[in-house]
Amino acid sequence: MTDTTIAAAEQSIAKGSASFAAAARLFDRRTREDCVMLYAWCRHCDDVIDGQDHGMAQTATFREGQAQRLAELRQQTAQALAGTPEGPVFEALARVAERNAIPALHPNQLLDGFAMDVAERRYRTMQDLLDYCYHVAGVVGVMMAQIMGVRDPAVLDRASDLGIGFQLTNIARDVMEDRAAGRCYIPDELLTTRDRDDLYRAALRLLDEAEAYYDSALAGMGRLPPRSALAIAAARRVYRAIGLKLRGGGPAAWDRRISTTKAEKAAMFAAAPSDVLRSRFRAERPRQGLYQRPS
Repeated sequence: MTDTTIAAAEQSIAKGSASFAAAARLFDRRTREDCVMLYAWCRHCDDVIDGQDHGMAQTATFREGQAQRLAELRQQTAQALAGTPEGPVFEALARVAERNAIPALHPNQLLDGFAMDVAERRYRTMQDLLDYCYHVAGVVGVMMAQIMGVRDPAVLDRASDLGIGFQLTNIARDVMEDRAAGRCYIPDELLTTRDRDDLYRAALRLLDEAEAYYDSALAGMGRLPPRSALAIAAARRVYRAIGLKLRGGGPAAWDRRISTTKAEKAAMFAAAPSDVLRSRFRAERPRQGLYQRPS
């Protein structure tokens, strides 16, 4: 019998993130199922808030009714976590949370991140931005790590760091798209004129910041089960490569969507085992000067 909840989640990840969908194939079956179900809920919530379809085709009136939509997501999420989900997306969340003992705190922290978008929060400092990055991505890394069996808070910190690195890269990549939508995530303290060259210089600062988080995440991979570590190493390489393309292409890189080709992904997947080995045998570096996630 086909599991319709998992099937719907598989369709969501295939449409919404080719990179993560490819990396997720490296997980064992149960871990993959739980990760794609968590992804489906996260993707749904993000789309509801931003008026998009799997991160694309944003409606011109997406700001209208945002607060109400967020309130409805909070209610639906609370019902799912209480064991009475409505619809496949919230059924997916309920199953993942129950099977992996994910505290309600973490899904609610993600919704708190979306609330920052609804409030059109202004990011004045890098610390402000890191707080946002944790709530919309770092906490997803924490939940993914819990699916992989992680309970050690120190390792969950490293999982959060990977999510933060991903989000910093995404923000740097999407600066022009966000500006067209009337949004700016780059902190005020990094900007002067706000012209294209100024935005590019600031985006490079975000990529510099992301490197520290990618490096921290490498230490955490050494504490994951082997197949999970391999999947995370592949995803880390693919997302980091987006930043490298932006860095190498100059402001003109923003003229088209920055992504990696299938051939490039294949090469990065082939290189991922070396990262896993490195994470297991290098001396673990102290985690210093990085964002401390709320608990």
